[in-house]
Amino acid sequence: MPYAVDLFCGAGGCSEGLIQAGFHILFSSDISDMVEVTYKHRHEQLGLIQGKNTWFERSDIRDLTGDDIRKHITELEIFKGKEMPEIDLMIGGPSCQGFSRAGRRDKSDPRNMLFGEYVRVINEIKPKYIVLENVEGFVDMQFMGYKGITGIEYPDGSVTPFILRSELNEIGYDTLEPRILNAADYGVPQRRNRIIFMGYRRGLTPPQYPEPTVKPEERLTLLDAIGDLISDSEKKATINPAPTQYQLDSFHGRTPAIDGKPIAAKRITNTELPKQTDIVCERFELFRPGESGTYLKRRVMEEGIDISDKPCLIAMCSERLGISKSAVVELFGKPGATKEQAEILLTKKNIRQRFAPDQPSATVVTIADDYISPWEPRTFSVREMARCQSFDDSFEFLGKRTTGGLLRRKEVPQYTQVGNAVPPLLAKAVALEIKKVL
Repeated sequence: MPYAVDLFCGAGGCSEGLIQAGFHILFSSDISDMVEVTYKHRHEQLGLIQGKNTWFERSDIRDLTGDDIRKHITELEIFKGKEMPEIDLMIGGPSCQGFSRAGRRDKSDPRNMLFGEYVRVINEIKPKYIVLENVEGFVDMQFMGYKGITGIEYPDGSVTPFILRSELNEIGYDTLEPRILNAADYGVPQRRNRIIFMGYRRGLTPPQYPEPTVKPEERLTLLDAIGDLISDSEKKATINPAPTQYQLDSFHGRTPAIDGKPIAAKRITNTELPKQTDIVCERFELFRPGESGTYLKRRVMEEGIDISDKPCLIAMCSERLGISKSAVVELFGKPGATKEQAEILLTKKNIRQRFAPDQPSATVVTIADDYISPWEPRTFSVREMARCQSFDDSFEFLGKRTTGGLLRRKEVPQYTQVGNAVPPLLAKAVALEIKKVL
């Protein structure tokens, strides 16, 4: 069985894919204590026991050395009296907030430098193959005064892929041209583009990027993924009368335990739904499937919208606008509402979106407040987001369900664990290509 190391492992999306591809994860690491609880619990479910046949180390990668990794692996019970085996694959996704195009990009974010630490650990362990995963914004982030681990000083404005490939070349690794892969092409019911770097120790057989396993017209939809999790039983019976193959696979399990048998869910966890006020529910009902806040606002102003069955919104707008309830219904029922009036009805927020049931979900992010179910006036549960990422139902996310404010800078609650993860089926597709050339 090939051996792997998973750095920046998060809750374990990448690890799930590696295990599904037949790799044994000897060592993994992440900085978060919240992630540690989820990750270790999952590995115990699979028969990967701390100190016996695997090791998780909670650590900042800047404090993690190759000697640390070797020490923990050689001390595993399965290697008692034996030499540490070669590491076949090292995989990692350095923290991507500074690279992300979804939020404010920050070139001074210290997390941008973590890919350099990843290169350092690669140099100290010398795995046969390496994979680095990140957001698309990783491709064009520029650096000023970057100095590599062998002392190379890169010209100001050098972009991350150039630096990364040059650094790997300096330590004896050849690399493939980085490629953007869409998770939807590999059986994940989600449109999620990620940049993938694949490298190999000089002299070894080069791997290839995985070919899509799903044709564009056959991509899984949101309905395929989570139709069975609709909370209204009557709606569910109509919309999702029988489980789809994807739903069955999620429940029965794709990830094998150490004995080779998949872990089926005893019950579906992480299904708690966010509490929402009546006004919020009524606002959510105004969205059409696939519609964003920007388009809804434009529709309200240009076409008008019937809110006669929305008593809470009518009362709120009546008070805020200083007009009668009947006048509120008349105002929004025809074209001509001003931007300010539409924003009282809808709020100023434009990022909110109602997912379309007949398409893959949009990219799952760490804050689920802005995504609305196509079937019910609510946001999604952690389990629904996890299904969109291709996690098995037996995978339990532990710790706080969500957090807010400044705590988001340091806490990694369940929604964040899901949103930060590599989709297991995407990781599996990449890992299978490495396995082919080992």
